[in-house]
Amino acid sequence: MKKIILMAALAAAVTLDAAAQEWKIITVVESIIPAGTGRSRIIEAQQTADSEAATTARVDGKKSKQGEVKRADLKIDNFSETKLLNFFSAAGINMQNIASNDAMVADRINRMMADGWSLEHIVAGVESDSGKDDGKGIYVTRLYFKK
Repeated sequence: MKKIILMAALAAAVTLDAAAQEWKIITVVESIIPAGTGRSRIIEAQQTADSEAATTARVDGKKSKQGEVKRADLKIDNFSETKLLNFFSAAGINMQNIASNDAMVADRINRMMADGWSLEHIVAGVESDSGKDDGKGIYVTRLYFKK
């Protein structure tokens, strides 16, 4: 009987823990624009958003009410912005800037983990310089934390 009560209590604790999970996404944007003219940042939302307010349904696959969702209503006002260095300086790719950014991102991850967050997943994407006439690009990394 004690084993049944213990198992039931354990199952209830696991269920409550799963329901109480919280997620946070931190985005790292690193500019690939020569001469330091880009903007590289660590971005972290400081408020929640209501995704349901921006969600519409299609009943026949064609008609959508997305036009009724205003872009201004989707934007949040409270977020933190940590300055990073750009990948390129006037002389080209700058290894010191990359190492400095790595140290800043590692510090943010370490602080999140010290605050009880667990780094669960990382996704990265690049829109890179496509040659002589482009000179622009962006490297985006999303860090998914769970508590």
